[in-house]
Amino acid sequence: MRSSLAPGIWFLRAFSRDSWYRGFILLLTFLIYTCYHMSRKPISIVKSRLHQNCSELIRPLNDTHNPNDTTWCSWAPFDQDNYKELLGAVDNAFLVAYAIGMFISGIFGERLPLRYYLSAGMLLSGLFTSLFGLGYFWDIHVLWYFVLMQIFNGLVQTTGWPSVVTCVGNWFGKGKRGFIMGIWNSHTSVGNILGSLIAGIWVSDHWGLSFVVPGVITAVMGIITFLFLIEYPEDVDCASPQHHDGPEENQNNPEDPGHSPYGHQESSLETATKCSKEPSAQPVAISFFGALLIPGVIEFSLCLLFAKLVSYTFLYWLPLYIFNVAHFSAKDAGDLSTLFDVGGIIGGILAGLISDYTNGRATTCCIMLILAAPMLFLYNRFGQNGIGSSIVMLIICGALVNGPYSLITTAVSADLVGDSQEPEGQRKGTVHRHGHHRRHRVHRCSSGASAGRAHFPHRLEQRLLHAHLC
Repeated sequence: MRSSLAPGIWFLRAFSRDSWYRGFILLLTFLIYTCYHMSRKPISIVKSRLHQNCSELIRPLNDTHNPNDTTWCSWAPFDQDNYKELLGAVDNAFLVAYAIGMFISGIFGERLPLRYYLSAGMLLSGLFTSLFGLGYFWDIHVLWYFVLMQIFNGLVQTTGWPSVVTCVGNWFGKGKRGFIMGIWNSHTSVGNILGSLIAGIWVSDHWGLSFVVPGVITAVMGIITFLFLIEYPEDVDCASPQHHDGPEENQNNPEDPGHSPYGHQESSLETATKCSKEPSAQPVAISFFGALLIPGVIEFSLCLLFAKLVSYTFLYWLPLYIFNVAHFSAKDAGDLSTLFDVGGIIGGILAGLISDYTNGRATTCCIMLILAAPMLFLYNRFGQNGIGSSIVMLIICGALVNGPYSLITTAVSADLVGDSQEPEGQRKGTVHRHGHHRRHRVHRCSSGASAGRAHFPHRLEQRLLHAHLC
């Protein structure tokens, strides 16, 4: 007597070959950018150890510091009174390099295969992140070393975002893009959370490992990317997605053999054959200023600029702010700061769902950003009154700030490409290059304020601390 088909096999057969490949690409690109953000986060956790009040700590027997020195356990050169300016300079080095790199990386990104480009970027990012942490084990106490590592890391980090969005855009059509990318874009928050938790394990004892471990993980992910990333559906004989609004033909037609678990490969082969027969135009990249003329680029870039201003300030300074104001330990402050990213995951998914349902990307961003402004003031005023209020308000602030951030950097950026697609035969040439520039254009405009984001948080923190005490 035969048993019925195993439930797991029923599950596998419920999805077409194309669906499995799309799911794989979505998961792989999710992990790729999770690692990028994970490697950025440790500096915000370690700041409280680079400079700390050592007056309540027991001095070692062989200590040679002045007995009145309350920063003897800090890490030079951050043990000086101007430590906030020095930490701001370290942040500034990364963000200025990141902003400049956004203008440069597009030149290489549109001319190199994404698999090679991403793999090299992740390997180098892992290297420079680890080298920053190795400064602890090599007993390096000169500012230029840490600044230089941040500059190099900022440059190679620009290989990540436009490339993964381009790859996902190659595989997914426009239908329900906000919801799909809202979930997918949680990699930013997941990376921040993992970076905080991993860095928090060693921050109190060997803070160098807080950088080395994420760096090694990022480099390993770069090798996996080189081995498994698929840039285009046609490379594995999958059907190309629809990039325009409207119902996708035969998408849910069970009688269409091209969408059955067994007939999909043949349909994909036919599609690839047809596409290969169509004439392709000579690919010409859109100019830098030509991208400015695309409707919506400037408006959404400005929205993203201010959303990133808040998000990156929290990314780099929230743990130190909680450490100084709420007087948590360095590890607990880092763990509590992850709630802002938990809210970011919730906000990204909600923003995607709402924008899909209402078909109003701009309206969704506008409302959430308007609500975010007073919530930030309320968090500064009441957020540290208790652990409960701090948890709730951090989640709400994260949702309202990172929700629009997520929507603009994913669904909106992809829409700016899809709304002006070229004929199908030119997709891999002109459209791909235009799309890469448009996504870069949105990110470039918003990243232009990176220097400002890093320059004033240490001054802002002084004002926030004063406001809290008043």
